Parts: sequence; structure tokens; C-alpha cells
Amino acid sequence: MNNIALRDAYGKALLQYGGPNPDVVVLDADVSASSKSCYFAEKHPDRFFNVGIAESSMVGMAAGFASAGKIPFANTFAIFFSTLGLCATRGLIAYTNLNVKLMAAYGGMSDSYDGPSHHAIEDLAIMRSLPNMQVFCASDNAMAEWLVQAAIAHQGPMYIRLTRDAIPDIYKPGAKFEIGKGVVVREGKDATIIATGVMTGKAIQAAEILAKNGVDARVVDMFCLKPLDVDLVLRCARETGVIVTVEEHNIIGGLGGAVAEAMVLSGTSAAVEFVGLRDRFAETGPYEKLLSKYGLDGLGIAAGVERALAKK
Repeated sequence: MNNIALRDAYGKALLQYGGPNPDVVVLDADVSASSKSCYFAEKHPDRFFNVGIAESSMVGMAAGFASAGKIPFANTFAIFFSTLGLCATRGLIAYTNLNVKLMAAYGGMSDSYDGPSHHAIEDLAIMRSLPNMQVFCASDNAMAEWLVQAAIAHQGPMYIRLTRDAIPDIYKPGAKFEIGKGVVVREGKDATIIATGVMTGKAIQAAEILAKNGVDARVVDMFCLKPLDVDLVLRCARETGVIVTVEEHNIIGGLGGAVAEAMVLSGTSAAVEFVGLRDRFAETGPYEKLLSKYGLDGLGIAAGVERALAKK
């Protein structure tokens, strides 16, 4: 387990890679101590703008900066980008294909004690449906660091979901990835678990549980939901015959929806199971207990694989 929270890894990467680039500007909707954009603010106050609790206005300001050639990183909780900031995101950023980076803190249920009003369980579906918007979920600290670099280098709107706490390392520091390409983090022949974000680490735990019962599960980190790595999805479906998607999100419209769409459109069949929140809001409570209650821990994911295997 990493002893630095993912949000801290993001904040330090934003300072490290954005600080030397005079085109990078950072905006925050009065949650910089939580999003950790405060690291950038302390060193570069001339390029940091706290707009207050005005998410839609912040997105509009970010659009203005992008129109002037800057690279704006806008920061707030994921739930507020997909609700209060959505009108501006759709009309001012996605529609005009502007170079704005939406850095979505506290994704999923990670703002656990603030409850359903702060849980982001619809954001991936909403952002994935916007034309021109690319959608990512950071799976560990190394990926969060790479995503900052990729966001600076890529021209176009990006939605990057982050989480609050420290999570297990999956990749070595300095690891490199590719937009639109998933990563096979564990090989296996009996079933494929396709996970995103925090759930990738949980999926690895599930594969280890399954291995004790003689099930050899492959684990794919689909950190990029859009553009989706369709070729990898179809290859895994053909090779293992079982696909289980895992997301800290409603099972409607997110990773599971993207994978199912790819399979249907290609005519590729496999036994499929969706692991996630089953069209409901979550409760308030300790984060790990919430994940366990809704089947988003190693045991719950392993049970999802067993259900899919029974369909095969």
C-alpha cells in the first residue's frame, strides 16, 4: 500500500509538470485542500484561480483560458462536474472541443461520509456520452502522475477521475501508458475481469481469491473508458469466453455499458457480468465497508466471476 493518498500524488504531479509550463493554469471551486491543487497554488499563485463554490462558472472560465491558448486544469469533486458544471461542460467545452482538463476529485463513493449528495456514481456515463470528451480513471499513483503529463500533452477535453485515499500500487513509478489502450495486469485463461480506477486493485485481489479455487482469471485495467480499447475487449472475450466488468459506479452507462456496446456491435459473444452499484444510491459510512456492502471488494468481485462462469 502506498503511504501517499492518490489525491496527493495528483497534486504533486500537477505542480511538478504544470509548474514549469507557463501555459498551464489551475482553477478550483473552493476545494483546493481536498483536490490538492493547493500545491500548485502555493508555488504559482499568479496562475491559480479559486472561483469559490461556482462550478459552472469555473468551467466557463476554463473554456475562456483554453480559447486564449492556455491549458486549464479545473478541479472540483466528480459529482459537481457531472451535475452543477455539466451545462457549461457540454456547451462550452465538449461542443467546442476546447483543451480543458476536468480533474474530478473524490470519484465514486470515496467521499464516503458525506453520503449520496457527494458520491459520484453517474459521472462516467454522463461524461462518456459527451462528444469529443475523453474519459479516464486513475488506478494508482503512478498512473495519476502519467495522466497529468498526458493531459498537458494532449489537445482536447479530458475528464480524469481521481480518488481520495491511498490505494495499492499496481505500476512502478514512472510507468507509461497509451490513450485508448488498456493494460493486462494479470494473465489468465478462464475469465477476464475488466476493471477501472480503484477497482483494478480490488480485481487483482479477486483474481488471487479465485486462484485458490482453481479459477485462472485475467485482469485488465481499462483506465481509459473513452476511447475504449475495443480490440483488447474482443480479444479477451474470444480467449476466455467470460467478461466481468468492475466499476465504482452505477452498472448503467459506465464501463460495463462501454464493454457491452463494443461486444454487441462486433457480434462477439461471451458470458458477461456487471459488478458495480446496481441502479441505486449508496449509503453513508466508512469507505471500505461501503465497497464491501455493494460487492466492490475482492470477495464481491470473485463472486461476480463465479456468476459469469455459471452462465458459460
